[in-house]
Amino acid sequence: MSASLADAAPLSPTALALRRFLRNGTALVAAAVVVLAALLAVFAPWIAPQDPTDADLFRRLCAPAWAAADTAAGYWLGCDSLGRDILSRLIHGARVSLSVAAMVVCIAAVIGTLAGLAAGYFGGWVDALISRLVDTLLGFPYLVFAIGLMAMMGPGLHNIVLALVLKEWIFTCRVVRGETLAAREQDYVEAARALGCSPGHIMLREILPNVLSPVLVVATFRMAYVIIMEASLSFLGLGVQPPTPSWGSMVSDGREFLVDAWWVSTLPGLCILALVLSINLASQGLRDAFDPRLHQSS
Repeated sequence: MSASLADAAPLSPTALALRRFLRNGTALVAAAVVVLAALLAVFAPWIAPQDPTDADLFRRLCAPAWAAADTAAGYWLGCDSLGRDILSRLIHGARVSLSVAAMVVCIAAVIGTLAGLAAGYFGGWVDALISRLVDTLLGFPYLVFAIGLMAMMGPGLHNIVLALVLKEWIFTCRVVRGETLAAREQDYVEAARALGCSPGHIMLREILPNVLSPVLVVATFRMAYVIIMEASLSFLGLGVQPPTPSWGSMVSDGREFLVDAWWVSTLPGLCILALVLSINLASQGLRDAFDPRLHQSS
C-alpha cells in the first residue's frame, strides 16, 4: 500500500494551488459570498420578490420589517422614495454590477494579455510603443478618465463597459509583459525557436500557459475595483440609467434621506462593501495559492 502511494504521480502545480486555496478558510468564505452574489444576479428575475421598477407612493420610504413596525407587508428591506422594493432592487443591482465587472475584466484581460505578450516577446519598437501607451494611460486618474469618456459617449451599459476597458487593460498588460520578458529566455522557448516555431505559436502555445495564473489573480483583483468604478459612475448619474437599478444610483437616490430613511442609501452601500471585500479576500487567497515563491520551502 505504501509502495503504491510512493509510486503515485505527483500533483500538478495547479492541483497543488487549488489544494492550498481550499485550505484557506477566509478565502473560501469570501469566494462563497461572491458565488452567492453571482447566483442572485443570474436568477434575479425569479428570486426578487417584487418588480424592482414598480413604484407606489403610498409605500414611500417605508422602513424595513426588522427596523420598525410601520412597514408595508412583504417589503423586508423597506422601500425607497418612490415606493420601490429595496430588496428586489438590490438583487437586480447585483446583476448590473457583476455583469459590468465580468465584461470589463474579461475583455481587458484578453487585450492586455495579447498586448503584454507582444511587448515582452518582440521587444524593440513594439515594446516601446505599447509601454509608452501604458505609461500615458497611467498618467490619467482612473475616475477622471472614465468621467471624461462617459461625458463624451453618454451614459449607458455598453458605454460604461467601453470606458472602463480602455483603461483597465493596461494593468494586465504590465503583468504579462514582465512575465513574458522572463519566459522568453527560458530553455523551452529557445527549443521552440530552434525547431522553427513561429512567434505566434511560441507566444500562444509556449508562453501563454505559463502566464495564465498571474492573469487570473490580476483579473480577480481588478474586478473589485471595476465594481467600485461602476458604482461611482452610477452615483454621479453617468452609469446605468433609471429605472434600471444599480447599487451606485441607489446610494445616490437616498442621499437626501440619510437621517429619516437611512436604509435607502446604507443597504446598497453595505452590499458594495461586502462584495468588494469578498472579492479582495478571495483574490488574495488565489494569489497566495498560485504564487510558487511563497511555497518554495514546502
